[in-house]
Amino acid sequence: MTDEVGATEGQDERLATRTVGDSGPDVVFVHGLFGQGKNWTTIAKGISDAHRVTLVDLPNHGHSPWTDRVEYLDMAEMLAAELERLGEPVTLVGHSMGGKVAMQLALRRPELLRALVVVDIAPVEYPLQGGRTDDPDEEASPFAAFIAAMRTMDLDALTTRADADAALRTAVPSRMVRSFLLQSLVREGTGGDGWRWRLNLELLERDLGELRGFPDPPPGATFDGPVLWIAGANSTYVLDEDRPHMDALFPATRLVRIKNAGHWVHSEQPEVFLETIRRFLERVES
Repeated sequence: MTDEVGATEGQDERLATRTVGDSGPDVVFVHGLFGQGKNWTTIAKGISDAHRVTLVDLPNHGHSPWTDRVEYLDMAEMLAAELERLGEPVTLVGHSMGGKVAMQLALRRPELLRALVVVDIAPVEYPLQGGRTDDPDEEASPFAAFIAAMRTMDLDALTTRADADAALRTAVPSRMVRSFLLQSLVREGTGGDGWRWRLNLELLERDLGELRGFPDPPPGATFDGPVLWIAGANSTYVLDEDRPHMDALFPATRLVRIKNAGHWVHSEQPEVFLETIRRFLERVES
């Protein structure tokens, strides 16, 4: 794996990327909210025998620049600049927030893509609770609570990563989700005894509402290449009522629901997810 790390500040700087695999058709992975490119490492290694895989850190995440706002068209533009550098159309894979970025790019710069994979998100505006359900007992989306818990954590008082895990336990009861969030908590300082978040938590909290939406595509825009939609069977982020919106913008869509998986499909069912991606790539490239 090779790293290509952008600067830490300045909106015009390049996004940070990591590459897995040396040759083959390009596949680019884009993470969701609170994530970073390395979240895709296991999946990337699973296809790197036949592909050059690029893992991208979106703005305000990972090693990528911090910006002055969170907005889908800005993110799509910065991602497009990275795809242009690869020199050939790619298969672009995006989860959640990253899926919306990928969709916007596909609709505005279709020449950069040979195919699109969207993971557990739809081209619609979401209500405040994130996922959608008629069940009043289903828990609302906890993203705002996650940010609040991370922002209020006393980083100066931490001595171990276990301390951080304990501090998040009330707001983030899932061990899997805590582990996911804590990947963005890193040591800093000459002695490695300080901590900081690689997430721009203040900005993400301020602009969290922006991520609920889906900017209107250019009039008449469609992406006519192959599209695979992967949804978690236990998730409420992709509903049957979303299919007309998908088909209108992405007419060559195939929807797959993966059993025993929620919103983090690729983490909850990695083997099934990997096999689904592999089969799609084989069809696209044949």
